[in-house]
Amino acid sequence: MKIVFVASECVPFSKTGGLADVVGALPKALAKLSHEVDVLVPRYRNTPPGSVLPEARNLTLPLSSGFRFASVQLGKRSKNLRFCLVDCPEFFDREALYRERGADYPDNYLRFAGLCLAALEFMKRSEAPPSIIHCHDWQSALVPVYLRTLYRCDPFFQKTRVVLTIHNLAYQGLFPPDVLPQISIGWELYNHHVLEFYGKANLLKGGIALADFITTVSPTYAKEIQTKEYGCGLEGALRSRADRLVGILNGVDYDAWNPAKDKLIPARYTPSRLEGKTLCKKALLEKMGVANPALDRPTVGIISRFDPQKGFDLIAEVAEQMMNLELYVTALGTGEPEYEQLFRELAQKYPEKFLVRVAYDNELAHQIEAGADMFLMPSRYEPCGLNQIYSMKYGTVPVVRATGGLEDSVKAYDRSTREGTGFKFIPYTGAALLETLKEAIGLYHERDHWKQLIQNCMRQDFSWEQSARQYAKIYEELQSGEVEGAKTAAAAVASN
Repeated sequence: MKIVFVASECVPFSKTGGLADVVGALPKALAKLSHEVDVLVPRYRNTPPGSVLPEARNLTLPLSSGFRFASVQLGKRSKNLRFCLVDCPEFFDREALYRERGADYPDNYLRFAGLCLAALEFMKRSEAPPSIIHCHDWQSALVPVYLRTLYRCDPFFQKTRVVLTIHNLAYQGLFPPDVLPQISIGWELYNHHVLEFYGKANLLKGGIALADFITTVSPTYAKEIQTKEYGCGLEGALRSRADRLVGILNGVDYDAWNPAKDKLIPARYTPSRLEGKTLCKKALLEKMGVANPALDRPTVGIISRFDPQKGFDLIAEVAEQMMNLELYVTALGTGEPEYEQLFRELAQKYPEKFLVRVAYDNELAHQIEAGADMFLMPSRYEPCGLNQIYSMKYGTVPVVRATGGLEDSVKAYDRSTREGTGFKFIPYTGAALLETLKEAIGLYHERDHWKQLIQNCMRQDFSWEQSARQYAKIYEELQSGEVEGAKTAAAAVASN
């Protein structure tokens, strides 16, 4: 089966969050299942260029605001798999991917409409059409919209089906409706079935309406986003597609995240030989500025985008009580200025215990995963989360709020059965976070239980193969006609 991924970021070319990890890893797993996979992502300023593919030297992008032109470069190739870079300097030669100085680029609607059109035009240069186009988040959600409109009579795409994966429903691509003519979208789509959303154009909503199938990144999140609490205003649109909506838990790339072979950590280790983890802990604390680290004191790791979603208001609420506990906190991330400032202030106030690096640092991220004893994720909501899964592989015990993928991937430790992989709390309160952290610290000092918990964590398998097979099953059902896809939605659009 020929599959084309279209996304706004992908490791190792560009990254702001977990989307990039998924788009970098899932295609590899599908290629190992003998599918032919292309991945199309923008070439941003900081993305090294590749060689221009001869068939894609000059793609014309049919935008109503005026034709734009792009080329496609080969970023990386392996068996059954190509990573391709859409090069359009007007759209992507910028300092960052989506925003600068705390504000989104005002022409993001045009930039990512251009990505979608470039991807479709590139596909048309191929000898055969793709069986499946797999889109990700609002930035590529216009692909199914264009297929139902601009390309609806194109015989090349008549048998192509589209899957849309929602990685985080909070980001929807909201713009004033007057942008629609600029991106070659007719006013007939500006209705409550497709793009209209409280007086704005919602690009993700258009993708939800017109994709053949919708997935999200964990089973619990798939249920949550159909409720008012977590639906971000789109719960009705999602409930209307409930028969074509499933949650598939993200996998992880154990080639990149595995303490037995990780070259970015100071010592490697396995479940049966844990000595290296103690060495990693000592090295981490020293790197973060602790002169004589107390290795019998638990170290709590945080690696995150600093965002309201991640529960940092709970940490602010109980920071003083946390710092009265015998622990270290090692935190790494960037994000909203108010949360960056919160972490800097905590580091200044508790310089021997709250150890912070406001940065994106992949090497340090690996070292925190290896050197910490626990990993804290008190998220308000968490579609999937990857760090709790990385943490388990490194024997770093997750302490999480039971939401989304955190609920699906972490099993609370049971002292009587000695089963489980971490600690969970439900109420979104600082008090619940603090009590659960205290529970984890208490078990940490019971060395027999803690060793069992570490080994339980490290023996979990969240590799991509199982998730890839679930996606492949959806693709196959769409191609065989077992799932009717977007026919009903497309008919609704036509009638409007």
